[in-house]
Amino acid sequence: MAMEYHNPVLLNETVEGLNIKPNGVYVDVTFGGGGHSREILSRLGPEGKLIAFDQDTDALQNAIDDPRFLLINQNFRFLKKFLRFHGYRSVDGILGDFGVSSHQFDVAERGFSTRFDADLDMRMNRDSNFSAYTVVNKYEEQQLRNVLFNYGELRNAAAMARVIVEARKEQKIKTSEQLKSVLSRFLPGHKANKILAQIYQAIRIEVNQELEALKEFLLQTSEVLQPGGRISLISYHSLEDRLVKRFIRNGLFEGEPEKDVFGRVEVPFKAVGKFIIPSQEEIKTNNRARSAKLRIAEKL
Repeated sequence: MAMEYHNPVLLNETVEGLNIKPNGVYVDVTFGGGGHSREILSRLGPEGKLIAFDQDTDALQNAIDDPRFLLINQNFRFLKKFLRFHGYRSVDGILGDFGVSSHQFDVAERGFSTRFDADLDMRMNRDSNFSAYTVVNKYEEQQLRNVLFNYGELRNAAAMARVIVEARKEQKIKTSEQLKSVLSRFLPGHKANKILAQIYQAIRIEVNQELEALKEFLLQTSEVLQPGGRISLISYHSLEDRLVKRFIRNGLFEGEPEKDVFGRVEVPFKAVGKFIIPSQEEIKTNNRARSAKLRIAEKL
């Protein structure tokens, strides 16, 4: 039975960005509730094919009964490997809607949301042994500081890490309420939710190795896409968007690409238009869309 997943963000814009050919092969690397996938399938002819990835076993319950559809229960960092395994050396377009699905936020025991008291979990892959509990209770102070500073962009990261390390000497920090209590001095009333969201984001990115997975995935897109194929990618925070933007512009995540003797730069993609953000109407009906940023690019 399909689980309750919320509206796919920037649905038409993201799928339009793929410039779908009816007999093409497309990949949705963040299947979730299947909203984007269903829209892609509606635009494919009988010879078209859609391959979807999702590492979360909950998403398997939303699998689409369609002979043109294949769902792979794996992290998108293994894109090329599993496409090859299923006999696809190249594809015509790749869609990605990064971040946490509404379903993951809304199921209290998954531990993704600041709204619920739950065990410190935050695993997108529920078979993993590495959870938010591990980060909070096992990481050394310097490691914790780096996670909070680099992934949460928190100015008080050093002090927060120190407080966590001191508190866990007395008692392991097992739940989100315990973590909030330990860090309460850093959560002034008017800013508490924003700062807590940054703390959760930092721990979640570390647990799921989200930025490493995104980098590995992006590098593979240029290897598996046909010339003229498109990537259509939605990011929700500046760390993700910066990686996508730099990769599209330079084919690199840091620095500038090398120039040839004529001063020309070889890059794998060209941007298609400017980035797209949701309309006020979409944000009103789907709060998750408020920070979304869509970038589309074409393989050269």
